[in-house]
Amino acid sequence: MKNGKQGEGGGAKKIVFDEDQIQQVEKLAALLTKGQLCDYFGIAENTLRAIEARQPEVFAAYKKGKGKSIASVAASLLKQAQQGNMTAAIFFLKTQGGWKEEQPEAQEIPPINIVVDSRAINAPAE
Repeated sequence: MKNGKQGEGGGAKKIVFDEDQIQQVEKLAALLTKGQLCDYFGIAENTLRAIEARQPEVFAAYKKGKGKSIASVAASLLKQAQQGNMTAAIFFLKTQGGWKEEQPEAQEIPPINIVVDSRAINAPAE
């Protein structure tokens, strides 16, 4: 039986990422979600959140790696748009330029009244 008060020792050791693991986080952030990153390191997502809280450099490495990959893909998209790829141009303008496709506004059609002259109904055939 353990001696001492609750909270003194026992439990799992706190995981601390070393510099090599932090660099891996930055590189893998371009390819993996946080959940997949946890699978790679063999830890739970709440463990990763605890590591990020204790080691802000881990969270910074993830954000930096993710940002680099987004910037790289965005640069490629912009280059394609500038070279005449209409799909890339439209996507870029919608996501970055604030363009949107306008839906035509529904217009109310006024009611139509049809008045039939009674003389037309009872007119003799010719």
